[in-house]
Amino acid sequence: MKRKYIALLFAMCAMTCMGQTFETKYERSLHDVMSDVEARFGIRLKYDMDTAGLKVTYADFRIRPYSVEETLTNILSPFDFKPVFQKGNLWKVKRYEYPRRQPEDGRKLITYLSSLYHDRATWEARRDTLRREVAERLGINPLRRRDVIQKNEFGPVRHHDGYTVQNFRLSTVNGHTICGSIYSPAALSWKKNKLDIEMTRKKGKYPLIICPIGHFNGGRYNADLQKRYGTLARMGAVCVSYDLWGWGQSEDEVGAAAHQTSEAHVMQAYNGLRILDLMMQHKDIDPQRVGANGGSGGGSQTVLLTVLDDRFTASCPVVSMSSWFDGGCPCESGMPIQLSGGGTCNVELAATFAPKPMMVVSDGGDWTSTTPENEYPYLQKIYGYYGATSKVQNVHLPDERHDFGPNKRQAVYQFFIETFGLDSSKLDEDKVTIEDEKVLRY
Repeated sequence: MKRKYIALLFAMCAMTCMGQTFETKYERSLHDVMSDVEARFGIRLKYDMDTAGLKVTYADFRIRPYSVEETLTNILSPFDFKPVFQKGNLWKVKRYEYPRRQPEDGRKLITYLSSLYHDRATWEARRDTLRREVAERLGINPLRRRDVIQKNEFGPVRHHDGYTVQNFRLSTVNGHTICGSIYSPAALSWKKNKLDIEMTRKKGKYPLIICPIGHFNGGRYNADLQKRYGTLARMGAVCVSYDLWGWGQSEDEVGAAAHQTSEAHVMQAYNGLRILDLMMQHKDIDPQRVGANGGSGGGSQTVLLTVLDDRFTASCPVVSMSSWFDGGCPCESGMPIQLSGGGTCNVELAATFAPKPMMVVSDGGDWTSTTPENEYPYLQKIYGYYGATSKVQNVHLPDERHDFGPNKRQAVYQFFIETFGLDSSKLDEDKVTIEDEKVLRY
C-alpha cells in the first residue's frame, strides 16, 4: 500500500513538473526555453524561424547561469541554429551558415594558418597546394581545355568624353555565351563593329582591368559601377565588365535560378578567364599591366581569378575579403574551394598573389571590419617573405558600410594610378555618361 502511495506521489510530481523526468529526457519546447532564457538573462532574442514542434532534451541542464552565450549555444546547436550578439541586450538567432563565422573565428583561423609556414619556401609550398586544389575543387581546368567555337559578336562603338564603350557577346562552353561591355580610352581606335587585332596603337600599350561585378542593384548596369569603368578608361585603362551567371543577359539565357547554384561559382570564374584570354590576344594590351578589380561578390571573384591565372599583375578586392566570411552566395561558395589545403579562407587565397601589387578596400559596416588588425597584418607578413610589404595596401573606411561608394572608388583610382601609371588629370567622374540598361545590352 505504501509503495503504491509513493508511486502515486511521484507521478503527480512528474505531472506538476510538466514531464521533467529522466524518462522524458527533461524535454521542453524550444520556444518556452528561449522565453525563459530571455527572462533569466534580461536579453531579447530576434529570429525568423518557426520553432513550433521543436523540443530540447535535457533543456534546463543546458543552461549555464554564468554565460548567456554558452546557454544559447547549448540549447540551439541541436537544431543547427546559432546565437549572434548584436548590440545592447539583443541577440539574433540564425541558421547555421557554412561560409559565415564570427570575427573571433577569423582571428583563430589566421593564427592557425600563420603557423603552417615561417619563410618563403614553406609558404610557397603551401601556395602551390592551394592553387592546385582550388582549381581541382572548382573543376575549372577541364572547361578551360575545351575548344570553343568562335562565334563572338561585338556591337558598335559608342563615343563619350575621353572614352568609348562597346558591347559584346562571347561564346563559351556547352553552347553558352557571356555578355558585357568594354570601356576603352578614346585614344584607342577600334574597327567598327568588330573587336580584333586591328586596335591602332597611338600612345603605346594599354593596361587591362577585368571587372567582375558583385550583387549590386542593377548588376553591371549600376550607375556607380559605370562611373568606375568610365573613369578608369578616361585615365588610360581598358576595362571589361560582364554579367553574373543568371543575371542580366545571362538570366535571359539560363534563368535567374541558375545563379543560386554551384554552377554559378564555376561559370563566373570561367567567364572571367575566357574574357582575359580574348583580351590578351590584342597587341595593344600590355601583358605587364593586367588587373582584377571588383566589389563584394566581385571582390571574391577578383581573388579567385588571381588564384587561377598567373597573368594578373595587380589585384584590388573591395569590401569582400575576410577571414570569417567566404561569401554568402553559391557564386562565391558553391564549390568547396575553402576546404583546399585542409582548410583555408579568402585572405589566404588572396595572399597567393604575393608579391604582386594588391590593395584591399575595407569598411566598418561588414565582414571586412577586422581588416586593419587581423587580415591586413597577415598579408603584410606574407609579402614580407619577399621583402615587398610596400606592395600590399589597405584603405579602411571605418564609418562606411557595404557598398561601392565614392570613397571606395577613389581608393581604386589611386591604386591603379600608382600601379599602372594612369593619367590622374583625367580623374573626373562627372565626365562619365551613365547609360541606360537597354544601351548596355548587346
